[in-house]
Amino acid sequence: MRVPRKARKCGRRAFGLLALALAIPAMPGPASAQGRLEAHYTMTLAGLPIGQGSWVIDISDSQYSSAASGGTTGLMRAFTGGEGSTVAQGTLQGGRPLVSTYAATIKSSKKTDEIRLTVNNGRVKDLKLDPPRDTDAERVPITEDDQHGILDPMTASLVRSPGAGNPLTPEACQRTLAIFDGRLRYDLQLAFKRMDKVKAAKGYEGPVLVCAVYFSPIAGHIPSRAAIKYISRLRDIEVWLAPIAGTRVLVPFRATGPTPIGPVVLEATQFVSVAVPSKDAVKTPERTPAKAVATDAKPQ
Repeated sequence: MRVPRKARKCGRRAFGLLALALAIPAMPGPASAQGRLEAHYTMTLAGLPIGQGSWVIDISDSQYSSAASGGTTGLMRAFTGGEGSTVAQGTLQGGRPLVSTYAATIKSSKKTDEIRLTVNNGRVKDLKLDPPRDTDAERVPITEDDQHGILDPMTASLVRSPGAGNPLTPEACQRTLAIFDGRLRYDLQLAFKRMDKVKAAKGYEGPVLVCAVYFSPIAGHIPSRAAIKYISRLRDIEVWLAPIAGTRVLVPFRATGPTPIGPVVLEATQFVSVAVPSKDAVKTPERTPAKAVATDAKPQ
């Protein structure tokens, strides 16, 4: 049995759309309190399950860590055997990423791709690729300038809402950011679409911010590739952002996009977040001196 070539291409495009939906831009904002998220996701293509994964995020006032893993399921797994993991951690200053380290491993039945990336104040400081970049003459070269003012994809997926009120505001969508994943440099533009509501099977139930997502390749890509042309033309990619308790950070709860054989949908089945008091907030209560009690009682 052989999976149709068109279906295989749509599967790859679906995972490309998934990566775009998760790599939404982070924005500067005030330092947040501490919080932790544990989430599980499923992915469908034209209504059929093709993947699942998990995501754990820890955030404090001065640092963060984020780890995600997932793989194909059902028939897609039988034909591609795809799985991957991504880890990022870094420091924050005034709510803005200062230094981040990013590592991604993607495996299929035919090859393994590994990326190790360090970003310091928006600049690429260290990059290791296995296998190395190919020498395709059509590929747009990545210049030194392309590696300045960027975020790694995982750090970019932590959207910090500005202000001090409700973090679910239209302003959280309105921006464009530069993303570099080690092989591809691209811009993502977000635009506010609407407010909506979600309910996970376990965890979060409430409002979400729905943003449109537009992809623009900058470097590292081959312009003639059908997948690049297709994703660049899309105007129907959406990401639904939900808050991490105790912080002003929003992350994807749901993401959708079209493919030639039907919509691809990533959605959280579990989205459990908790606020964690910061160290400064946890103080030992001061003891109140006991008051002397007058008594007329005489020693026996």
